[in-house]
Amino acid sequence: MVENRPGLRILAHLVLIAGVAIVALPVYIAFIASTHGPNDFLSGLIPLTPGGHGLENYRQMLTSGLASFGMPPLTPMLVNSLIMALSIAVGKIVISFLSAFAIVYFRFPLRQFCFWIIFVTLMLPVEVRIVPTFEVVANLGMLDSYAGLSIPLIASATATFLFRQFFLTVPDELLEAARIDGAGPLKFLRDVLLPLSRTNMAALFVILFIYGWNQYLWPLLVTTDPGYYTIVMGIKRMSEVADAEPQWNLVMATAMLAMLPPVLVVIFMQRLFVKGLVETEK
Repeated sequence: MVENRPGLRILAHLVLIAGVAIVALPVYIAFIASTHGPNDFLSGLIPLTPGGHGLENYRQMLTSGLASFGMPPLTPMLVNSLIMALSIAVGKIVISFLSAFAIVYFRFPLRQFCFWIIFVTLMLPVEVRIVPTFEVVANLGMLDSYAGLSIPLIASATATFLFRQFFLTVPDELLEAARIDGAGPLKFLRDVLLPLSRTNMAALFVILFIYGWNQYLWPLLVTTDPGYYTIVMGIKRMSEVADAEPQWNLVMATAMLAMLPPVLVVIFMQRLFVKGLVETEK
């Protein structure tokens, strides 16, 4: 039991406020920088108060981009990132859900071996298998496509493991009752396991959406067509310029726009996200 002492409460609030300030300060600076003109950064000092070019900067990046940087408008990039993130998140959840269901509720040879093979892939991140994966995608003709952006990343050992652990906690009486009622495996999956897994899916969706949205290396390799650029690639292209000084006001405006969709997903799914992480009883 935590003691209710005024001193500890004040200390806890101070620590929380300090943590929020450390996290929020870079975001605040990025927002302030996105509201200024390019000449406001020539002195080398970062302004700490809002400027008067905010709407102009955001409108320019969303509608026309920056041709001198080889930067197309951000709206198609945001759409590409959204399609990629949604495809990865939904694909990972569906495949992992079905994989865990097969491992837990079906009896077939080498069942545990298959699970451990899936689990061992946690030690092989994308960067390790990037070359053979790229060769497979290229041979299948999926370069410069949404399929090439998302399909190689939709398998998830982590989500499979989490669903498996949850399914193991489901009482066997539910399965027996479903069998007595004449329910087959798919009906049991749809009517029993799927409703019980709703909060777990929500928590995983938030994590996997952010994972897909923040991908940089894989989209950089499989896309050469500007029509398939993602927003993270756009930020990188703007911040690295060979013969010119980066226009930091526009770079920060791009960063703020890139930050907005993941933040909205977390805000709107916060209740289910927290419930899915902490809930132990269904």
